[in-house]
Amino acid sequence: MITFHIPDMSCGNCASAIARAVASVDEHARLEVSIAQKLVSVQSAAAESELAKAIQEAGDTPAKSTASASRAAPASGGCCGGVRKAASANDAQAAPARRSCCCG
Repeated sequence: MITFHIPDMSCGNCASAIARAVASVDEHARLEVSIAQKLVSVQSAAAESELAKAIQEAGDTPAKSTASASRAAPASGGCCGGVRKAASANDAQAAPARRSCCCG
């Protein structure tokens, strides 16, 4: 299983976009997603580089992770319930969103 850390994944809508991207490479891939930990684990016959490229083309920034998506749920649509935080001037790691979140 390949695990990616995806720092810009913030909601179920984001997870769904990632799931569609992975399915475009391998429709039989199995995903485990943890939005809270920003992890996506993929069990697939496809190469890691192919999966990462598809996720990146979907608008996210995948990075190889050694962690696993524990307590993960299958990727599905829906809203994160407004969990997305607004960037503050004091947040050095804040970056503009690359796509609009369902929660705004």
